[in-house]
Amino acid sequence: MTANGLRTFLLLAGMTALFMAIGYVLGGAAGAMIALVIAGGMNLFAWWNSADMVLRMHGAREIGPDERHPQLRQYAADVEHLARRAGLPVPRVFVIESDQPNAFATGRDPNHAAVAATTGLLARLDREEVQGVMAHELAHVKNRDTLTMTVTATLAGAIGMLANFALFFGGNNRAGLIGSIALMIFAPMAAMLVQSAISRAREYEADRIGAEIMGKPMALASALEKIERTARRTVNDSAERNPATAHMFIINPLNGQRMDNLFSTHPDTANRIARLREMAGAAAPVQSGPWAPRGPWG
Repeated sequence: MTANGLRTFLLLAGMTALFMAIGYVLGGAAGAMIALVIAGGMNLFAWWNSADMVLRMHGAREIGPDERHPQLRQYAADVEHLARRAGLPVPRVFVIESDQPNAFATGRDPNHAAVAATTGLLARLDREEVQGVMAHELAHVKNRDTLTMTVTATLAGAIGMLANFALFFGGNNRAGLIGSIALMIFAPMAAMLVQSAISRAREYEADRIGAEIMGKPMALASALEKIERTARRTVNDSAERNPATAHMFIINPLNGQRMDNLFSTHPDTANRIARLREMAGAAAPVQSGPWAPRGPWG
């Protein structure tokens, strides 16, 4: 098992233990076992349905072989080329109607993967930058991060739900009312810390592997800078409606969160760009001047 794999296993084990601890507070040993069974059922459901669930949430449209838009056909062809370079099965390719430039990957394993880019990403980035973003998403697929992120999101949501139950039954559980209030506050915070730690580590690794897949780290660095700058002032309506999926995007799609703090699901973009520059051995900074509002994607 790799260091990243071991870290992920330990973090997920900790989140599952927290889930069971809340179950124990609510119902003793029987409550802990029920919580474990619920966690297993939720994870099985998420494992089987994760791709379609997330794609439906964001209104994604699949790009099929009969696609007429030439730029979308080129985008799909580039994803296919990059997947073959990475030694991966070709994923399903989707587009999302959103002015915010962003992208994500989903699916339970490389054989059932999908990548999605927003129309804002395809319009604002040039072809090499889009390829860099897609290589990053394929790195998530290669590392099986998509399944990990789905499981952590599911468990984090369930922990918050159980913590609220603990408060509702405050007088009738082992912690009492004060303990239930503390549990309601600190259990979701602990789950968020676990989720954030997993997500941030995975983003750095996906940047590195994505840059290797494409062979041009600076293309991804330039893309990240453009996405970050535009995403902060462009609302992604579907992401705002479904904040639990925010960690899946290449840049946090929710407005107002850009710092590399304890609860951020993404590393600071400047730190990511700096690492990519080191990979490229580039002394010159990424160009930060104005860019054309529309790229070659129409």
